Amino acid sequence: MVVNKRKKSRRKLGSNTYGWGKNKHRNSGSRGGAGNAGTGKKAHGKKPSIWGSNYLGKDGFVMKGVVEVNNCISLRDLDDRLPHWIAQKKATEKEVNLGTLGYTKLLGTGKLTRKIKITVERATGNAAEKVKAAGGELVVAQ
Repeated sequence: MVVNKRKKSRRKLGSNTYGWGKNKHRNSGSRGGAGNAGTGKKAHGKKPSIWGSNYLGKDGFVMKGVVEVNNCISLRDLDDRLPHWIAQKKATEKEVNLGTLGYTKLLGTGKLTRKIKITVERATGNAAEKVKAAGGELVVAQ
């Protein structure tokens, strides 16, 4: 025997919501949301479309304030690159300005084999000692 069931909307005819409740069945509510709604953190809800993306929240951190970036060069690299810079006329046999070459800091790794005047924005204590030991001069210019 077939039971004729009345629709909910017929029983509540005359009310504003027609049987759907106050906050449901509006906009995207009855579909569970719009867009990627329902794509959550849990394993059963993770979709391949969000793999490798930043969908689930913030990624990494941002440091507050000014971040100081030093472009460093060691004494070993300086000694290796000096003949190339002299050939390009970016330095001379007696003097090199690392600021014009894009370097901000001189590190003390390696050893200097030439007597040369080096101008740089910053230098480590070890680098200053090694330049003086080689007979050169280190000018720290701000």
